[in-house]
Amino acid sequence: MNKNIIVTGGAQGIGKIITKQLSEKGYSVSVFDIDEEALQEFKAESNSDKIAFFKTDISEEESVRNSVQQSIEFFGNISGLINNAAIQIDKPVTELTIEEWNRVIGTNLTGAFLCSKHAASFLKKSKGNIINISSTRAFQSEPNTEAYSASKGGILALTHSLAVSLGPEIKVNSISPGWIDVSGIKKKSIADQIKLSEADHVQHPAGRVGKPEDIANLVLFLLNPENDFITGQNFIIDGGMTRKMIYI
Repeated sequence: MNKNIIVTGGAQGIGKIITKQLSEKGYSVSVFDIDEEALQEFKAESNSDKIAFFKTDISEEESVRNSVQQSIEFFGNISGLINNAAIQIDKPVTELTIEEWNRVIGTNLTGAFLCSKHAASFLKKSKGNIINISSTRAFQSEPNTEAYSASKGGILALTHSLAVSLGPEIKVNSISPGWIDVSGIKKKSIADQIKLSEADHVQHPAGRVGKPEDIANLVLFLLNPENDFITGQNFIIDGGMTRKMIYI
């Protein structure tokens, strides 16, 4: 059976690399993204008939419902869901508006819930997977990241809750990336590849800053049916940074 994987936020950054890797490994991919410019650029550069593009606002239930149905009609099934889409608004907590807070939570956390809700019945039929992209910000913070950190902490709880509710047919896990350089993997109007310094690399016990492929590789591992005893878990991919004590 052709395996169709939904990747939210799949037109840029980590999501784009996940989409490419999946396609190269023989999966079909449904890219859900709200950014029309990014969608059109990726569509223009893609020569694969295994990738379909659906403009989707994952914070809006009707938009999610419609895109899931279109994905089913296009590929005939849903075998996996990668809840990757996320936004970040970093402001002092005293200045962060409730509208900004709700926008971050609505995209990062509610979006993952809505996509899981509407894909679940199809994933049960295919005995598929949900993989949520959290963040090491769920465990540690820099100043002024309350909305983003809270949303990613919520993703961890949503992951184990869904694993219990949707098992045994559906396996649900999460990945928490650390510093993954995606500065050049964005739509042309904002892409700006940063120059990473030696200091950037050596502060990681693994000796380098992360790449989107590091995340995509684990996605492929978790989608492999041979690894179906893994569910309800979170995997930190950060080059060892959250294990490193820092003294000034």
